[in-house]
Amino acid sequence: MFVKQKKEDVLQSFNVNVGTGLSQKEAEKRLKENGPNSFEEKKGRTKLQLFISQLRDPMIYILMGAVVISVALREFSDAAIIVAVILLNAVIGMIQEDKAEKSLEALKQMSSPMALVRRDGKTLEIPAKELVTGDIVLLEAGRIVPADLRLLSSINLKIEESALTGESVPAEKDASFLSEADLPLGDRVNMAYLSTNVSYGRGEGIVVYTGMQTEIGKIAKMISESKEEMTPLQVRLADLGKLLGIIAVVLCMVLLGVAVFQGRDIAEMLLTAISLAVAAIPEGLPAVVTIVLALGVQRMVKVNTIVRKLPAVETLGSVSVVCSDKTGTLTQNKMTVTQVYLNEKLLSEKELDYKRDSIFVDGFILCTDASISGENRIGDPTELALLDMGVPFSVEKEVLDKKFPRINEQPFDSNRKMMTTVHKNQEGEIIAYTKGAMDQILKHCTQILMNGTTRKITDEDIKSIHAASKTMSLDALRVLALAIKKGETSAEESNLTFIGLVGMIDPPRPEAKEAVEIFKEASVTTVMITGDHKDTAYAIARELGIAESPEQCIAGEELNEMTQEELNQAVLHLRVFARVSPENKVMIVNAFRSHGNIVSMTGDGVNDAPSLKAADIGVAMGITGTDVAKGAADMVLTDDNFATIEKAIHEGRNIYNNIKKSVLFLLSSNFGEIITMFTAIVAGLLSPLKAIHILWVNLITDSLPGLALGVDSGDEDVMREAPRKPKENLFAHGGLALTIFYGIVIGCLTLSAFLFIPLERLILNGTSITYIAIKETLAAPLIYVKCQTYAFTVLAISQLFHAVGMRNVKKSVFRINHLSNRMMIIAFIVGFALQIAVTEIPLLTNLFGTVELSFREWCILTGLATVPLWFHELFVLIGVMRKNK
Repeated sequence: MFVKQKKEDVLQSFNVNVGTGLSQKEAEKRLKENGPNSFEEKKGRTKLQLFISQLRDPMIYILMGAVVISVALREFSDAAIIVAVILLNAVIGMIQEDKAEKSLEALKQMSSPMALVRRDGKTLEIPAKELVTGDIVLLEAGRIVPADLRLLSSINLKIEESALTGESVPAEKDASFLSEADLPLGDRVNMAYLSTNVSYGRGEGIVVYTGMQTEIGKIAKMISESKEEMTPLQVRLADLGKLLGIIAVVLCMVLLGVAVFQGRDIAEMLLTAISLAVAAIPEGLPAVVTIVLALGVQRMVKVNTIVRKLPAVETLGSVSVVCSDKTGTLTQNKMTVTQVYLNEKLLSEKELDYKRDSIFVDGFILCTDASISGENRIGDPTELALLDMGVPFSVEKEVLDKKFPRINEQPFDSNRKMMTTVHKNQEGEIIAYTKGAMDQILKHCTQILMNGTTRKITDEDIKSIHAASKTMSLDALRVLALAIKKGETSAEESNLTFIGLVGMIDPPRPEAKEAVEIFKEASVTTVMITGDHKDTAYAIARELGIAESPEQCIAGEELNEMTQEELNQAVLHLRVFARVSPENKVMIVNAFRSHGNIVSMTGDGVNDAPSLKAADIGVAMGITGTDVAKGAADMVLTDDNFATIEKAIHEGRNIYNNIKKSVLFLLSSNFGEIITMFTAIVAGLLSPLKAIHILWVNLITDSLPGLALGVDSGDEDVMREAPRKPKENLFAHGGLALTIFYGIVIGCLTLSAFLFIPLERLILNGTSITYIAIKETLAAPLIYVKCQTYAFTVLAISQLFHAVGMRNVKKSVFRINHLSNRMMIIAFIVGFALQIAVTEIPLLTNLFGTVELSFREWCILTGLATVPLWFHELFVLIGVMRKNK
């Protein structure tokens, strides 16, 4: 609103005099009424609240019911183990979610701690949080803008706003400017915004917004109000948990119905129902998934990516649209001279010859106020680019200043759009250099330097200069001209001699183009979102291969006139969004998400924070990124390299595939347990497994190989595949059939092991094998305990062999490089050793209700447990035969 109002009207609306400012009494009154110039803090959840939230899960409810029944039946060991499982999962979940969001704290810290104000006619320095609307604030180079201001005066004022607007160079401010329409932030030259930096000149402004009402405050509000949405994996696991919970309840009810029908003991059946419920729920799954994600985080570090939120690892692997900020992300955030024009030739900066072109290079370097000292770069980015032009020739401004000391100058002025410095060399020769806007400098030129000779400038020369400038402008280059004048100590800008032009731009990162090409191959769309101008954005996008025509670009002014629904349709062909506001960025992210895309947003500025939060996964730059952007992001790139995102997506896809393998492996074990238990009970037999046996297999024997599958090296060709669909479940591409089949195999093997002794005895005794005979044999307590030990052992060990095959369901175990996953070898050995321990160590045999096994029995049971691998090899062989047809 204030961008369209005259200064006098703004002063009147706040009832303040520019000469005296507010009175201290009035300022205190307004501070009391409107509150301090600071941000509202969002109250986070306590650790206790986080812990309790982990218990609100269908699977946990089933296990809690099992605890109550176990205690009622005085099965305290089973109850204690199930309670331990519940607490373990809750603690792991709490630690995972206890990631303190730093966004609002960082925004708060960005507020300028002190502000220079005029009150009661006196200039005071006060804490920025005490500013109120109507305060007159004084700005000067080096200060941070302490609130949103409508400028009242501006003298060569430039403010660095890249973190807020995405602009590569400081914005030139003009207090006298008036707009007839609403403008994007970057075009409001009569406004100054909280937390931006004054890089040049001085000015005064009236505070029009404070705290949450400022542009930065609006961003803070958008961040705090954004909803935390579940990642695709979290959604699938939550759905899986509900499904398994329903299955467990249904199975228990059916089991109790069968017990009543068969006239069984209800207490005994309740214990069996507990075992069945425990069998239906993969207790180790949350821990395995969390640990696999945590190990994935360590792998991400190796590709220069720090993951702030664990689920983001797998989300990155399913990304189908990468929305990237331009400045500092796709580009280097460093203005660079790329083209020059002199002697009627348009050249690359690499074609400069210092011996031939020294007056051109020296002139641009001397006519600057910037400086470079080691890693310290001080000054306007445009002037720093001119200093960098001398680096290939080892020409330094500090050395030139000593050789050609400055004796007079006329500073840059936004009205003249020129700057002049006068220098005198050791021989006493005087030369003045003038640089600035081409059209302004040409007005003052009467001569031109051409191949070392000075002559009168002609209309043809001017036409040629304009043509060169236009060529540079088509590539979105910022054009500056240089002219000289010899023999006069005054800095008068008349009768100048034209020297040449430079064209500069914030260039693309060299590796970004390759990353965009890899994304195309992987069916991932790259989108540029920037606060910069449309032509500049398109030039960079065209060079990187993001956009092919101007029709794929749109500006913020056009976006402001569109509804979310209209934008949802428009994004199908758009690839570049220029001059956008933080609100626009959120709309763009939501538009792409509306088509079922998993959207990643990368950025480094304050203006990127809301869209980083709105995206499925936000990626911030670690070096140039603001604290706000890092706080709002799910992951941070430590090398600020756009190409690192490609490596991270590669890792993310492999990590998801590994998690899927782990989940299918664990569920096939659970399905095998269900088949074992349910079949035996429906058949009227005693329970083949105890609840403690199932818990042991689910938590220990299965979890170790499950973790090993989760750290597999992965597929090198994963980036040649299209990203998986957001709604694709864990059982897609044959996963359900594989889980059911191996569950049936494991269930049949476990039942076979359970019935092995009764069948062997009946055969050796020459007795007919009948249902009654088997039941009578199992009725003997010692035989029943041994049968349960057999079933328990085969169930556990068959899982170990099954895990080996699950590493690659399309490749023979004899062709898999087992040394590439040493953790699987360790998991197999440790799992086998632990299973031996629970049958051979007296303390554990008493706890688990098992008996010792002979060497012969171990050989028989191990042989039986290898059957999953036989089927694995059979399926691989069938696959090879089909492929060769």
